Amino acid sequence: MKQRQLGNTGLRVSAIGLGCMGLSYGYGPATDKQAAIKLIQSAVEQGVTFFDTAEAYGLNEELVGEALKPYRDKVVIATKFGFRHGDVTAGLDSRPERIREVAEASLKRLKTDRIDLFYQHRVDLTVPIEDVAGTVKDLIQQGKVKHFGLSEAGVATIRRAHAVQPLAALQSEYSLWWREPEQEILPVIEELGIGFVPFSPLGKGFLTGAINENTQFDSSDFRNLVPRFAEESRSANQALVDLLGDIAASKQATRGQIALAWLLAKKPWIVPIPGTTKLHRLEENIGAANVQLTPGEVSNIDAAFSRITVQGDRYPASLQARVGR
Repeated sequence: MKQRQLGNTGLRVSAIGLGCMGLSYGYGPATDKQAAIKLIQSAVEQGVTFFDTAEAYGLNEELVGEALKPYRDKVVIATKFGFRHGDVTAGLDSRPERIREVAEASLKRLKTDRIDLFYQHRVDLTVPIEDVAGTVKDLIQQGKVKHFGLSEAGVATIRRAHAVQPLAALQSEYSLWWREPEQEILPVIEELGIGFVPFSPLGKGFLTGAINENTQFDSSDFRNLVPRFAEESRSANQALVDLLGDIAASKQATRGQIALAWLLAKKPWIVPIPGTTKLHRLEENIGAANVQLTPGEVSNIDAAFSRITVQGDRYPASLQARVGR
């Protein structure tokens, strides 16, 4: 698979990464451990070198660490700090002592001697971002961390953090049904030389066409709490999936591959991290790196999708308050 560089810090990764959260957290029951390890290792064997996890994803770091141990020097592992006790329901905590504590614990769980990319999971307004960036800078100088990143941060925070410790990447949601980063975020990170890592590039599965208004989610699936996944919203948003299907058919690709290829065609420093628990979906996602969209095709897709109004907020109010700060 082709490689891409995230920002000006020299961090090179595969054009498509693997978001590992869903293997053990967020989307229902955890995947069988051996099956999850097989999927992660299959990704490596197919050219994926960029893997995303977090302290807050349950046992995910342990899983990723075990799966990638045989390939450690060939891959880039990203993880995150920022929640009190590593629990997303317990509130934010990016105090310097907590960041250092998470770094040590994550190194052990990941079975490694360095974290390649260490993100602040969500901006903690009680801790100056300069203190956060300074703490990660210290960890970089100690060799425990290689690169610094933010997730779902706003423009002012990005600039302030970057001035203390250059950011390799910003990770935020971006896809054909959530294009808000185009307004302010993408121009600023391009100006500063920061890479962009879109999570949920397939709209949490919706853009693949595998979900419709009749889909029933597991009781532990967080999409049950997301307004955009309410039954009436899914019905209203079906127009997006239908349009994507028409485009995919014309390119002899799948809906998911077009959604990912669109992101790749936007900027050379964008690296999406689709997640999956299924080997055939992994192979499909990886195949998106070979789908070429011309500038004209990208413009046509932009225009067509701009004519459709997406129904439903992407987060419930309590979670929306944590983004863009």
